Amino acid sequence: MESGPWHLSILGGSARGTRGYDSAMSAPTTRAKSTSKTKTNAKASTPKRSGATPATFLARIARFVALCEPLEADHALVTAPTDVAYLTGFLGGDSYLLVPLVASPRGGKPTIISDFRFDEELAPQRAWCNVLMRNGPMSKGVERALGEAKARRIVVQAEHVTLALKQSLAKSATAAVSGAKLVEGSGLVSQLRIIKDAHEVSLIRAAVKVQQEALLATLSTITPKAIATGLRECDIAATLEWEMKRRGSSQPAFESIVAAGATGSLPHYRPGTRKLRAKDTLLIDWGATVGGYRSDMTRTLGIGGGLDAPARGSKRTNVMRDIYRITEEAHYRAVAMLGPGASTREVDRAARDHIKDAGFGERFGHGLGHGIGMHVHEGPSLSHVADATTLRAGMVVTIEPGIYLPGVGGVRLENDYLITEDGAENLCSLPMGLEWAAGW
Repeated sequence: MESGPWHLSILGGSARGTRGYDSAMSAPTTRAKSTSKTKTNAKASTPKRSGATPATFLARIARFVALCEPLEADHALVTAPTDVAYLTGFLGGDSYLLVPLVASPRGGKPTIISDFRFDEELAPQRAWCNVLMRNGPMSKGVERALGEAKARRIVVQAEHVTLALKQSLAKSATAAVSGAKLVEGSGLVSQLRIIKDAHEVSLIRAAVKVQQEALLATLSTITPKAIATGLRECDIAATLEWEMKRRGSSQPAFESIVAAGATGSLPHYRPGTRKLRAKDTLLIDWGATVGGYRSDMTRTLGIGGGLDAPARGSKRTNVMRDIYRITEEAHYRAVAMLGPGASTREVDRAARDHIKDAGFGERFGHGLGHGIGMHVHEGPSLSHVADATTLRAGMVVTIEPGIYLPGVGGVRLENDYLITEDGAENLCSLPMGLEWAAGW
């Protein structure tokens, strides 16, 4: 999913220091080429997932406690559902986490504040967490937890707490312990989430597997007969999301983008009732969610020769094929820059300069990519308008250059990459080459 300006390969393998260029417009010389359309109706399979242990979450909490130390507080209250999930493994939502930062009357264990709906679901966390079941509003549950912990200085998540919630938490704190105060901390958990451990990477891999299989199954339904009988963008999106669901995705990573023909020039297009036509291009940006972790890919396809047909609204006969080649080359130029120590702005520049030199600089207006994990958009941001960040091993980022021609269509090509100790690994195995894309 393309990254906004405000943000923040063909086959898997090492992405750095392994490719060359035949010319400014050539395809990367070391990438494998697809020899078939790879259409499939493969039976849906639930991805295997490696399990995290209590030690995994206790280690994350220990790192979180260390980040809170400069704030000189005795407890931290985590209210963002995704951050509660990251620190505990509990995905149910609508629950808070109280973390002791110093010795606590409750024995130093973190406390999950939840309610009856999640009582049974929280059984695994009870082995290493206190679980407080509230019987009334969350404010009363917070008041009880803070009182039992004798919390006097409580870190709250400034990036998540609204003014109304802050006022409610302050009221609960002073009702629990006279003179208790809130201390604002910002980005404390997101700093941890930016580096993925092996368990997190395994879940992202599983989500990628689900989404790739789902797309291939969906593409097999886009037949001349289906097009002739009125196949719409929204029909394709529905099939794609159903195919992901039946393979183990809890939900789409985001609202799937299915853009036919000229609608592909809208980077965040929402699929509608536009009917697919013979010789259309089809831009699909989609992702799955497995174990709370998301994947994100984009492919642009030619339906019945759509990448070769004269584009409606353009005087250039092969404009879609041309911008496909340019976008693909921009993608691989950026990939060649990936690795620990690389600047996110320099990676962005590698792709952006190539598109600019090809004469389409003004038609690539969004960021090159973004981090991905429990959120589809998280740090780091690979963008020309964001502050530079140094890439580190364990980050998972998207690379997704695009060119968008109003009234004609658009091309975007996106894969997910794991930054490794010596480069980057492509987590996606779905072909991206022009020969494969043009053959649907």
